[in-house]
Amino acid sequence: MPRRHPDWIKVKAPGNPNYLRLKRLMREKNLHTVCEEARCPNIDKGKPLALDPEEPRNVGLVVKDLGLDHIVVTSVNRDDLPDGGAAHFAKTVFWIKSLNPGIRVELLIPDFDGNLQALEAVVNSGIEILNHNIETVPRLYGKVRPGHTYECSLNILKEAKKLRSGMLTKSGFMVGVGETAEEIMTTLRDLRNNDVDIVTIGQYLQPSDRQLKVERYVTPEEFQQFKVAADQLGFRHVESGPLVRSSYHAWSHVG
Repeated sequence: MPRRHPDWIKVKAPGNPNYLRLKRLMREKNLHTVCEEARCPNIDKGKPLALDPEEPRNVGLVVKDLGLDHIVVTSVNRDDLPDGGAAHFAKTVFWIKSLNPGIRVELLIPDFDGNLQALEAVVNSGIEILNHNIETVPRLYGKVRPGHTYECSLNILKEAKKLRSGMLTKSGFMVGVGETAEEIMTTLRDLRNNDVDIVTIGQYLQPSDRQLKVERYVTPEEFQQFKVAADQLGFRHVESGPLVRSSYHAWSHVG
């Protein structure tokens, strides 16, 4: 039998006019959301499309059409490319900034397999916020992110701050996959000790029966406790709740 979500997880399906307008604009410019390209959240399977050289400019045009003042740009992992897609990220930032003066750009990047040249390309692209998700606690890394390491992700965040100390760094992770409260605190301390400014904590949800199972649903009260603990560690901003994701209320994180 499918597992029922608790009441605090349930939300209405999107369908308001802004959502429908965004979907139309994306289709007109041949753009895709990360959910479509990755098939669903928390998986990195399926073969991504070849790079579209018009995509960076088209992203900038859609942002202009929408009149945004904060944009989060991300992609599926592009391990098939020598730089992991870093140059394409940088071109996208260039066009967003060129067509939308004064906009704030946040990049949510992969770990680039530890490639610091790729990291430097995105850090120096003109962004205000560099976001890379730590994803989970150290003990569960092999289960949650096979082929990647906790240490590599931490190093990406540390090196990003060293490259541009005035740039905000951001990270996040999901809970409910078997971690302990002490492991959550260790991860929060590791992030703060590496000068991460903003942290997001959310509930992992199983996209399909092929993915990692939910071990438990963390209560809203527990998420509030995580927020209090993270605030005490000195993060600039903390989002902690069952429905929180990397870009959840992103515009408010730097206000």
